[in-house]
Amino acid sequence: MKRLKAILIFAAVLVAPASLLAQRNVVDEVIWVVGDDPILLSDVEEARISYEMSGRPIDNPYCVIPEQLALQKLFLHQADLDSIEADETYAIRVADEEINANLQRYGSRENLEAIARRSVSQLREMYKKQARDEYRTKQVQRKIAGNVKVTPAEVREYFKDMPEDSLPYIPTKVEVQIITLQPEVSRAEVERIENRLREFARRVNSGESEFSTLARFYSEDGSARNGGELGYTGKGAWVPEFANVAFSLNDPKKVSKIVRTEYGFHILQLIGKRGDKVNVRHILLRPEIEESEYERGLARLDSIGTDIREGKFTFEDAAFALSDDKNTRNNHGLMGYLDPETHTRTSRFEMKELPSEVARVVEGMEPGDISPAFRMTDNSGQTVCAIVKLKKRYPAHYASMTEDFQLLKNIVTNDRSQKIIHDWILEKQKKTYVRINPDWKNCDFEYPNWVK
Repeated sequence: MKRLKAILIFAAVLVAPASLLAQRNVVDEVIWVVGDDPILLSDVEEARISYEMSGRPIDNPYCVIPEQLALQKLFLHQADLDSIEADETYAIRVADEEINANLQRYGSRENLEAIARRSVSQLREMYKKQARDEYRTKQVQRKIAGNVKVTPAEVREYFKDMPEDSLPYIPTKVEVQIITLQPEVSRAEVERIENRLREFARRVNSGESEFSTLARFYSEDGSARNGGELGYTGKGAWVPEFANVAFSLNDPKKVSKIVRTEYGFHILQLIGKRGDKVNVRHILLRPEIEESEYERGLARLDSIGTDIREGKFTFEDAAFALSDDKNTRNNHGLMGYLDPETHTRTSRFEMKELPSEVARVVEGMEPGDISPAFRMTDNSGQTVCAIVKLKKRYPAHYASMTEDFQLLKNIVTNDRSQKIIHDWILEKQKKTYVRINPDWKNCDFEYPNWVK
């Protein structure tokens, strides 16, 4: 497993911008060339910072990361030869789930953009590119080692002499269902926000103010530092309400109508169009919600929780009919996330992977319990009211043949597959031009044939 993880670099983590290099007084340069593709120092620095931000720092990163990037290029080159195309639907799904996971991790859109030093739209495009490369790489690996078959007898033989404490340790995991309610915004607050945005639009349309200046001073989005500019972006990267208006703009001198999304209220200005992408500026204002609305939402959810406990209806039915959480509503309220190791969606969370507010509530619950109502930050960075049900708890344990056979089978299958892939890499190295800057050769590489 260790070698296989070294081969793959597609963990979904934030990538810091290359501007950080300038702040560290690092001059960018080509450090490796694999085939026709260069590996830049900035690529390595971005990956290193990414791992650190995700809490997974790498020992000796200036040896490990360049080799990881080189391995990636070998797989992608083979994907080009085999005419393997990326699945765009998969890329969009992965990107959306990565954004949602990071919004939960950092608590708000503003915090995420401040830490990443990129807008959410830019992050989403980055994640889509990573997902495309991951998809193509997996397809190549399936062609290389896809015929590996493992029988139950072979799995038992593989682990029969292994001490229990050497088997994979599986930490406590939980499955959680959730119902959320978004507190209502008062009509007076909506009018206040809309009037303010209309005034901004009037000032821009009349030539009194520059849109970018107003965005820097007043927008409540992380893009404010860039004058509200979001960069050239595809339609699928934005929520539909925002995307529909952005792609309908034709006159860079005019300001759009007011757009309401889950993030707040926006006005937009066109910068330019390139093929199927558009670049716009926007100003975001978030409405202030009165405390009484939160109290009303909490009281309503507590009442719903009481009705569920009394058997008037099920949590699953309530989630489908009443929850404002669009990501879980159609799945009976069951929360899920993208596993950063496998890039597959799962409903089994370690406690550290849950939103912090949910984890605190679930910690003392038993399976079947329904929590009191509480506040939490949702995927869009908004404060919402919620109740949760602990559906199931999976206690920590060492893997066993009876409870975790599929996991153990996957380990054996992966072990055999990685040996095949390892041999493929050795052969691919012989046929691929590689040049390494002399300052970057003195490493104990996993595959020593890089240096010829």
